[in-house]
Amino acid sequence: MKFGVKSISISLLVMLIGACGETSIPPPVEFRIPVEVSDVVTDVVEDTIVTTGTLRPRESVVLTVETPGFLRLVRLESGERIAEGTHVEKNALVAEITGEDARLAARLEATQRHLEASEEELNRRQQLFERRLIAEEALFLARATYEDALHNFETSKWTLEKTRITTPIAGVVLQLARDANNRPVADGQKVMQGFEVARIAPIDNLIADIDLVGPELARVRPGQPVRIEHYAFEKTVIMGKILRLSPAMDTTTHSFRAEVEVDNEAQLLRPGMFVQATIVTDRHQDVAVVPRDAITERAGRDVVFVIDGQRARRQEVSLGLSNDDWIEIIDGVTQGERVVIRGLETLTDEARVRVTGS
Repeated sequence: MKFGVKSISISLLVMLIGACGETSIPPPVEFRIPVEVSDVVTDVVEDTIVTTGTLRPRESVVLTVETPGFLRLVRLESGERIAEGTHVEKNALVAEITGEDARLAARLEATQRHLEASEEELNRRQQLFERRLIAEEALFLARATYEDALHNFETSKWTLEKTRITTPIAGVVLQLARDANNRPVADGQKVMQGFEVARIAPIDNLIADIDLVGPELARVRPGQPVRIEHYAFEKTVIMGKILRLSPAMDTTTHSFRAEVEVDNEAQLLRPGMFVQATIVTDRHQDVAVVPRDAITERAGRDVVFVIDGQRARRQEVSLGLSNDDWIEIIDGVTQGERVVIRGLETLTDEARVRVTGS
C-alpha cells in the first residue's frame, strides 16, 4: 500500500515538472499600413489658363461741340434729363447748342437769300445768252457765283445741323457733360468748340484685354471658350471666347495681348471692371480620373496603388489632362477600382494595407 502511494506521488511530481517546463508562444502580429482610398470615376477634365483682364467696350463714340454756344441736354419721354446710364438709340438727339453764337455761325438766312438771288441771276443770264444778248463769259460768271452761293448755303445747313448733337451708334451713355474737374455741367452753360458732351458705347458685348506669357500663347487660339468672373457676383460665370491674339509682343511687359469677347446680355458687367478669365484650352468628357493625391512616382514612372483585397498593387499609368483636383488616366486603371490617396509614401508593391476613413 505504501508502495502504491509513493508511485502516485512520483507520477504527479513528474507531471508538474513537465507542465512547468512548457513555454507559451504568442501568435505572430500582422502589420498592415493604414491608407485612405478613392474610387476611379469618370468625369470631365479641362486644361485651363487662369489670368486677369480689364473690360472695355467693343466700340465707342465721343460727341463733342463743334459750334460754340449754350448747352441744352435733351429730355426723355418721361420728362427727365438724359443721364449717365441712359440707353440711346442710333441717331438719337443727345444735346443742342443754342444762342446767338450758334445762329451767327450758321448764317443760314443770309446764305439762303444769297443763293436765291444767285439762282435768279443765273436764270436771267441763261435766257439772255440764248437770245444772244450777252457773251458766254457773262453766263460762266453767273454760274460760278451760283455755285459759290450753293456751297455757302450747304455749309450753313451743315453748321446748323452740328448744333444738334446726335449719336451715330446705339448704346449706353458712359459719361455726360462734365467739366475739367469731372463735375456735371448744367443746362445753359456756355461751351466752346471741342467740349466733350457725351461718351456712348454698347455694353451688351464687351472686350476683356488679357495678357499671356510665351508658353501660354502656344496653347491659346481664337474661338476657345473663356469663363469670366467678377468678385461682385459670386458663383456667377459669364461666358466669352477668344476673339483675336496680338501679332506682336509687348516689349514692356514681355507678354502677348489677347482679346476676349464677353457676352454681357444681362449687363452685369461694366467697362473698366477688373475680371478673372479662365481660358479652356482643352476639354475631355467622360474619361477616367483620379484625385491628384493618388499619383506618385516610382523609379521615374507615374504609378498608382490599386487596392486588391488586403494588398496595394502598384500600377503604372499614363496621364492626360489635369486640373487642381483631378488627373485624367489614359491607361492603367478602370472605373470602379479603388486607389490609395493617403499613406502611399512608404508603400511598396503588394504591401498589406488597412483601409481607413470614409
